[in-house]
Amino acid sequence: MRGSSHLAIGLITGVAIAGLVPGLPFSVPGIALAGFSSLAPDLDHPESRLSKRLGFTQNYVRWAFAAGALAIAAYAYLQLAPGAEQRLYYTVALAFGLIGVGMQGGSARRLALLFTGLATVVAGLYTEQLWLSLLGTFVALAPFTSHRSWTHTIWATALWTYIGHLANQHLGWHGVALFAGGGYASHLLADTLTKAGVRWFLPVFDYSFKIPLISTGSASGNMLEVAICTGYGLLVLGLVIGRMGF
Repeated sequence: MRGSSHLAIGLITGVAIAGLVPGLPFSVPGIALAGFSSLAPDLDHPESRLSKRLGFTQNYVRWAFAAGALAIAAYAYLQLAPGAEQRLYYTVALAFGLIGVGMQGGSARRLALLFTGLATVVAGLYTEQLWLSLLGTFVALAPFTSHRSWTHTIWATALWTYIGHLANQHLGWHGVALFAGGGYASHLLADTLTKAGVRWFLPVFDYSFKIPLISTGSASGNMLEVAICTGYGLLVLGLVIGRMGF
């Protein structure tokens, strides 16, 4: 399913949680969190919508490799005498430069997400916020896994919900776990409607659960995605309005 459809379903799920869960105040940030969470499983795909947003540093990563290559070459030229050691440093500098040039698109974005995640881990350790470190770990590791593997499991959903629970405890923002977990689960449920399905219980058993309604990327599949989002949105809107007593 397309990222835009996942985002729409996640936001609608956020509206459902905000408007239908007893004792939970209607929260626009909570709805936004559900939308963000609905995109999180696809961090395992370098071309996904959220990967592109969080991987905004990819150009800086390439520049960093280029700068490293120049620094190593300059050190070899200025500090080392001609010989085997200097040639070794020149070779390393060339390797750094080639890596920087070769990192295009997905590979650069993966490395950028790794750096983003690790920076978040360090921020969590520095501020003693476990949820932030766990979030950073997820962001750092997800891009290096195959698509629709562990990020598309019940275990990843539970982890994401637990991160929300810890954030709730630290920030005092009631309902974070519900918005985070609901948005994340909405992604897996939506992908279950595609022909590829979702291996919910990987690695316990490698079975793809699916209701093969949607052929992702096809014209008919795109139209069906729009229909599903529209129908789901109207259903949630009707339920919320009914609960408010209009």
